[in-house]
Amino acid sequence: MTATLSTVDTLVGVDVAGRLRANRRRRAARSAAVTLGLAVLVFALFVVTMMVGSFRIGALEVVSSVLHLSDNAGVDFVVRELRLPTAFSALAVGLALGASGTIFQQLLRNPLASPDFVGITSGAGLAAVVGIVVLQAGGLVISGLALGGAIASALLMYVLAWRDGISGYRFILIGIGVAAFLDGLTGFVLTRAQLFEARQAMHWLTGSVGQASDVELRLLVGGLIVLLPLAVLLQRPLRALELGDDSARTLGTRTELSRAALLGTALVLVALAVSVAGPIVFVALVAGPIANRLLGAATGGIVPAALVGAALLLAADLVAVHVLPTPLPTGVVTGAVGAPYLLWLLATTNRQGAGG
Repeated sequence: MTATLSTVDTLVGVDVAGRLRANRRRRAARSAAVTLGLAVLVFALFVVTMMVGSFRIGALEVVSSVLHLSDNAGVDFVVRELRLPTAFSALAVGLALGASGTIFQQLLRNPLASPDFVGITSGAGLAAVVGIVVLQAGGLVISGLALGGAIASALLMYVLAWRDGISGYRFILIGIGVAAFLDGLTGFVLTRAQLFEARQAMHWLTGSVGQASDVELRLLVGGLIVLLPLAVLLQRPLRALELGDDSARTLGTRTELSRAALLGTALVLVALAVSVAGPIVFVALVAGPIANRLLGAATGGIVPAALVGAALLLAADLVAVHVLPTPLPTGVVTGAVGAPYLLWLLATTNRQGAGG
C-alpha cells in the first residue's frame, strides 16, 4: 500500500513538473512571437516614415539608401539627410521611453508610475526653460540642461521618499508633489520670457522628435546600446521585487541595490530621451500595459515594451506630420491619444479598489 502511494505521488509530481515546463514553453513561445511581430511593425513604420512626404519614395529605395546599397543622389539626399534623422530619433526615443516606463511601473507596482507624472520630465522641462529664457542657450546646451534637470529631480524624489527603503506609493505621491512644484516654477519662468523665447520654450515643452542634433542623437543611441541590455539583465531581480521586498530577499535578491540599479537605468533612459525630443507625454505610460496585453501570461517584458514605445512614437510622428491638416509637434498627438487612456485607467483602477 505504501509503495502504491509512493508511486502515485511520483506520477503526480512528474505530471505537475511536466505541466509547468509546458506552460513555461508556451509563455516563451508567445513572448518570442510578440517580440518578433513588434519588431516587424517597428521596422515597417520606420521605413514608411521615410517614404511619405512631398517627394514620395518606394520602400526598396528607402532600404537601399539607408544601407548604402544604391547610388542615387536625389533619393540619398532626401532619405539620409532629411528624413532618416527624424525617423531614427523617433525610433530611439520610443525605445527609451517604452523601456523606462515599464521599469517604473513594475518596480513601483503601480500603472500610474510613469516618468510623466513623478517629476522627472518636469525637472527636465524646468532646466530647459531656464536655459532658453535666462541663459538664451540652444542646441546641445539645452539638451545637457534637460538631462541634468531630470537627474536632479529624480535624486530629490529618491531622497525625500527614502524611509528605510523606497515605498512605491510614497515615491509616486512625492513625485506628483515635486512635479507640481517644478511645473509652477516653469510657469513663473515663462511669464518672464520674451515672446520669441516663450514660443521656443513652449515648442520644446510640447515635445517633437525632429529637433535633435546629430550629437544628441548619438548620445541617446550610445545610451540605448549600453542601458537596454542592462535592463534586460536586471529583469530577473525586477520580477522578484514585484513580489515585495520580503519575498525578493527570500529569493536571494539584494533589494536596495537592485532597486537603485533599476531606477538608475530607467532614469538615464528617460532623461536621454527627454534631452533629445523634449517631454513627449504618455508614451512611457501606455507602452508597458499595451505590451502586457499582447504578451498575456508572459507579462513584464522590457524589450516588447520598448518596441511598443517605438511603434507608438513612429505612428504618432506620421500622424502629426502627414495626416493632420497642419503639421504639429509629435507631443500633441501623443497627448491627445494618451489623455483618454489616463482617464480610463484612473476610472478602472478606482473601481477595482486600487486607486488609493
